[in-house]
Amino acid sequence: MTDSALRLIPGRRLLTAEDLDIGFEATVHATHASNAPDAPRLSSADPLLAKVKHLLSSFGGVIFSGPPGTGKTYVAAQIAEAIAGDQGRVQYVQFHASYQYDEFMEGFVPTASGFVRRDGAFLKMCRRAQADPDNTYVLVVDELSRADAARVFGEALTYVERSKRGLEVTLASGNPLTVPNNLEILATMNPVDRGVDEVDAAFERRFAKIKMDPDRNVLGRVLENSGLEEQVRNRVMGWFSMVNKFARDNPSAAIGHAYFVNVDGIDAMRDVWEHQLQFAVDRAFRLDPQNRQSVETGWKNLFIDVPGGWDGKQSASAADPPEKDAD
Repeated sequence: MTDSALRLIPGRRLLTAEDLDIGFEATVHATHASNAPDAPRLSSADPLLAKVKHLLSSFGGVIFSGPPGTGKTYVAAQIAEAIAGDQGRVQYVQFHASYQYDEFMEGFVPTASGFVRRDGAFLKMCRRAQADPDNTYVLVVDELSRADAARVFGEALTYVERSKRGLEVTLASGNPLTVPNNLEILATMNPVDRGVDEVDAAFERRFAKIKMDPDRNVLGRVLENSGLEEQVRNRVMGWFSMVNKFARDNPSAAIGHAYFVNVDGIDAMRDVWEHQLQFAVDRAFRLDPQNRQSVETGWKNLFIDVPGGWDGKQSASAADPPEKDAD
């Protein structure tokens, strides 16, 4: 039955996603902003949480910088909620190539009769934090380097500094802005993204950075918790170490441990290669076919004695001969 027909039934009302609090407006503030929304919250004694709190006392914000799959967004979301103490005091914004000042600070939006000025995400959070000085608010900017960050922040860029918090600045519209002390800013960034030089130039004095590198120890815990048998787990960790050694000279080759979060068996390993890893490898080694072949061969060798081979279609003998573990 169509929406129009449903509306004609007496006593019946068609509910939208917003009516049910599951639409865009609800998820802006309520989402966990990670690929593991049911993960346990951070302990107050977590060392990374303590480090971020320390840095926020001196810097305008903290940027988690690292290649894809290193858990930057997950960690930022967990720390944001731990600092704010309430999910409702955290807001997530994702930068992209067309993200602009009018979306982040303030701008004009079209209406049926013309245009009206609207507060952007940052301005809204400043207002909320000012109205509630006894609580901490956190703005999480995902993919910081995808936009021209200095242009997006505009006049506010200088005033996120700790030494300038509480000072009033006039926006392009003539309206005043004050960045309150109880508003914290966390961001994530891939250092090999285009535009990162501009981000560094504008933010290096105002924001602290924390490196988020592929971590073999974290991978080991992820695979152990997933129930992957020890022999296969050790092979995966050996391949992980091998491919990330290439990243020393080719940063795009880095493979993060978060790629393996859902790998709980042989079929899941085949899936993660077929639908994710092979594309990351192709992109990183498109100008280096020799090392690309080494990485692919190393992956196939993980399945040397597994029925069906690396793609589930071969006999074990069809796989390439085993190579010595990269470690």
